[in-house]
Amino acid sequence: MPRFVEAARHAGVAAARALAGVERWLLPPACLLCDGQIPASEGDALICGLCRSRWRPVSGPWCGRCGQPSLAGVECRLCSTWPAGLERVRSAVWLAETARLAVHHLKYQGWWRIAEALAEAMCGLEPLTGQVSLIPVPLGARRLRERGYNQSEQIAAAVGRRMGLAVRADLLVRVRETTTQTALTPEGRQANVLRAFRASGAAGLRCVLVDDVFTTGANLAEAGAALARGGADSVEAVTFARAVEMVGQPSAESR
Repeated sequence: MPRFVEAARHAGVAAARALAGVERWLLPPACLLCDGQIPASEGDALICGLCRSRWRPVSGPWCGRCGQPSLAGVECRLCSTWPAGLERVRSAVWLAETARLAVHHLKYQGWWRIAEALAEAMCGLEPLTGQVSLIPVPLGARRLRERGYNQSEQIAAAVGRRMGLAVRADLLVRVRETTTQTALTPEGRQANVLRAFRASGAAGLRCVLVDDVFTTGANLAEAGAALARGGADSVEAVTFARAVEMVGQPSAESR
């Protein structure tokens, strides 16, 4: 069964890449987000520089552990119930407007090369220093078959190429399917992913989990706990976007 799943996975990735490549060849060099023309100087980019410049960076002050932006002196309660293991999370931009659209194209439209633009925005994040190993958060087998590829693995690969970092997609596996997190409360999300991951071969490694979006951090926290149980020296995480509102401030979606 594992060999069949792996073969199906590679076939799905190849099909998605072929389809996206054909579509791009047939279409003019237009930005997938704004439909504007992409200058020749930007090569075969799928997202124009103007759209990327409009992504709003997540800035401090923030919680030292989960990276939740907050007001000075306001205690962060988002990560207070996380299991031990995950030490720090940082996100590049707010999940708003064209950043949200970019994630949607990556996850649901087969545009896997958008991961390159997302990775570019992430390369300055604090956990990505030294010789860390990038660990993409794995999908369940059903979602992997439906999607054809793991978007987190595509982002991790793009970050790894840019920064010369190893990508270890073999260390962390999802051992049970979970329901979609979208409609769940923070407590429900945490229960939904409890013991959903298993890690092996992580002993002595400085691991940085890679995912597309941070919402409550339940997935990352549970994956981090699995890597810690697997012997990792340290576990941190980075995501392209963050959907959590700033405490005491208007949400990124409403600004």
